[in-house]
Amino acid sequence: MTGVADLSGTDQVVVVGAGLAGAHCASGLRRGGWRGRIVLVGEEPHAPYDRPPLSKQVLLGKADDTPLDIDFAHLGIELLTGRRATGLTPGVLHTDGGDLPYGALVIATGAAPRVLPGAERAHLLHTLDDALALRALLRPGLRLVLVGAGWIGAEVATAARAAGCRVTVVEAGPAPVPGALPTGIGRAMAAWYAEAGVELRCDAAVAAVEPGAVLLADGSHLPADEVVVGIGVRPATGWLAGSGVELDAAGAVVVDDRLRTGLPGVFAVGDCANYPSARTGARLTVQHWDHALQSGQAAAASVLGADAPYDPVPYFWSEQFGRMVQYVGRHDAGDELVWRGSPQDPTWAVLWLREGALRAVLTVDRPRDLTQARRLVERGAVLDPARAADPSVPLKAAVAG
Repeated sequence: MTGVADLSGTDQVVVVGAGLAGAHCASGLRRGGWRGRIVLVGEEPHAPYDRPPLSKQVLLGKADDTPLDIDFAHLGIELLTGRRATGLTPGVLHTDGGDLPYGALVIATGAAPRVLPGAERAHLLHTLDDALALRALLRPGLRLVLVGAGWIGAEVATAARAAGCRVTVVEAGPAPVPGALPTGIGRAMAAWYAEAGVELRCDAAVAAVEPGAVLLADGSHLPADEVVVGIGVRPATGWLAGSGVELDAAGAVVVDDRLRTGLPGVFAVGDCANYPSARTGARLTVQHWDHALQSGQAAAASVLGADAPYDPVPYFWSEQFGRMVQYVGRHDAGDELVWRGSPQDPTWAVLWLREGALRAVLTVDRPRDLTQARRLVERGAVLDPARAADPSVPLKAAVAG
């Protein structure tokens, strides 16, 4: 990679994408000592805000917005909202509101929700406006069908049930969170849907969304006053076509371990970046809050000349059906899976080991396990599987030897 910033022609740093990653990159630049102009460009009309509360506090009516605690004006950061990136040529970001020259550019355009073919009438939940519009529809007795039993699907189902809706969740996979978690763990989570009064249909593909109903591939119809689709996201990088910025097969921007692209002075962060992780031995595209925060700050340091690799322990959380689910690390299909407690217990966890070394942990209402696991994963600690499986033994006390 050759993404070293050349600010000889202009001292302007442009950050394109005003989500969490972009906002923290811009503020990190100023707080790190950058004295030149900083321009933060966002497609939405709103100032940067936090997305995780959209499916929680906003849908539940506990908040109307979720602004970030960053005073852009005080920091001297020029915020351009309602500006969409349309292309990139060396030294110039093209937008629908005019061109912006740069000495360094940080790509932070995030990801966009995947659209389900045949479900054009359905709602998505990605922006603040999406959340406010959906909240206005939720009411007692509303027949809501959610397509996708992933993290967003479960969180929206939680809020919809709290609003008194009649909720059905349709999942094409064999259990909730397919792909991200083994089927056995997903099936343990399926019980939460029934406890909350949510009908969960797995192995059920959607053929089309019709007025007043969802048509499944098996020919059955589900009555639906409203439909929400939550089947994942894709990097929002279509605007980079022809720019010379390398994208991977999924459309994420390929960067090195300093978050530099192959173009001089161009970096990428957050949901749209694919970076090499020495810790996991793989290239990662992580689309969660913690990565957005950390990568934004790391890119600011790289622009300022720091030479430290970016390789944090991945982390995310989800609040669903009255439970706090947290995950740290990264597992692969070949890792040894160890249950820590039982899914029938009020709290439990799952560990993934590779040759005894702790690779990843999923916890359900076990914050102490999560805190200890993060440190153990970071240092690659080897655990005694029998002791680690005992929920009464602190994880740090299960270290072998």
